[in-house]
Amino acid sequence: MNINELLKIVSKKIGTNESHLLLESILKKDRKYLIINSNEEVDEDKEKECIKFARKIEKGYPIQYILNKAYFMGLEFYVDKNVLIPQPDTEIVVESALKEINRIQNEGIKNRISILDLCTGSGCIAVSLCKMAENIDITATDISYKALKIARKNYNEICKNTTNNISFVRSDMFNKIKNKYDIIISNPPYIESNMIKNLNKDVKREPHIALNGGKDGIKFYKIIKQNVNKYLKDNGTLILEIGYNQRKIVQALFEESDCIKDFANNDRVIIWRKK
Repeated sequence: MNINELLKIVSKKIGTNESHLLLESILKKDRKYLIINSNEEVDEDKEKECIKFARKIEKGYPIQYILNKAYFMGLEFYVDKNVLIPQPDTEIVVESALKEINRIQNEGIKNRISILDLCTGSGCIAVSLCKMAENIDITATDISYKALKIARKNYNEICKNTTNNISFVRSDMFNKIKNKYDIIISNPPYIESNMIKNLNKDVKREPHIALNGGKDGIKFYKIIKQNVNKYLKDNGTLILEIGYNQRKIVQALFEESDCIKDFANNDRVIIWRKK
């Protein structure tokens, strides 16, 4: 079977774009090569591997876990079944944090900024900030040892040439946190427990510990509310990702906060400043 024939078979299962991504990964060739050499015969073992993975994807297994990569803020992150797959909506969190960092530095309030990233997962928020901002020190936490291992791997791969630093701490929210920070950021679990069964089949393959926000979906926002004054410096900033329908209830916890919408015009980020 040649490349073109294999692409046609796989495309019927998972679509054209994902079929190209899958073949590029398995054959270790770019898309241009696949197109120019469409009549090239595919090794039988690689052909079987490709069809096997296509069947898994067809049944709802995320292609990002097969390829072990996802793109976020223009950066390539390693991901597997132990972390959530970074989503474009979360880029709004990073952009909001970058604006806040720039504001603090431009106003001369301070030069080097301390940041706490709660529930770091793959490290997509912390690593993106480490790569894109200047003069920051980040503490990234997660309850999952496996998630922290992946976040550290992404830090080591993406942030090789930076003077910024990320310290990784295994912690159940604030349990192991000792310092105060200029900025606290979190994309915590916020799906209502009884709604997880209704998620898309590919999302349900992601770790439930990173999805389950308790009965009402706001378990972790309440924990942050209870602890934020202890761990956020005076005039510090809290940046939270929220579910599309959670603005009112989260803003009730953090009075006088602002809300920023995502690319689909849904409420997505809450920004609260400690006075």
